[in-house]
Amino acid sequence: MVTRAVSEALPARVTRHAVEQRRLMYHGREFHFVSYDGLPANAKRAQAATDPAWWLMSAGTRWEVMPFQPGQAQEELDRGFTAWLDANVFRSPRAGGA
Repeated sequence: MVTRAVSEALPARVTRHAVEQRRLMYHGREFHFVSYDGLPANAKRAQAATDPAWWLMSAGTRWEVMPFQPGQAQEELDRGFTAWLDANVFRSPRAGGA
């Protein structure tokens, strides 16, 4: 279960979205989640628009975790983060292999 959670807010620079960060201790490891504003579509690069989302940051890489919803309770965020971690980081190997 969650043993420690810290929330930090960073000032927004160019966008109206205030970047939020959460550090979460889970299964003895610390995970760093950051919210990012969505981006408009870019036809020149054939990129679709993206919605604001929470991302897991690790070793210079990021993985999209779940949609960002302003004002979401910390307990609700922790449940979403831990469910994602269980499904994507701590998933058990398939049973019944050769």
